[in-house]
Amino acid sequence: MSDDEKLTADDQIDLRGVLCPINFVKTKLKLEMMDSGQILEVLLDDGEPIRSVPRSVKEEGHKIVKVEKTEGSYRLLIKKT
Repeated sequence: MSDDEKLTADDQIDLRGVLCPINFVKTKLKLEMMDSGQILEVLLDDGEPIRSVPRSVKEEGHKIVKVEKTEGSYRLLIKKT
């Protein structure tokens, strides 16, 4: 079993249908409520959201653990630093 398979999200936020930059703002606020080392699962639409949110999250100093394409959207796992 790889590390990815063992990862379980401590919290989740579904931002499908949410436009930039609101989806990043909501992701950032959710991360602020979490403890360091916890994993946040974020569901995002294709296009600008999946390009912008991971980049912005990294700029905030958090770690993108996994990006997975699901049916019509993306599942992003972020580890809070």
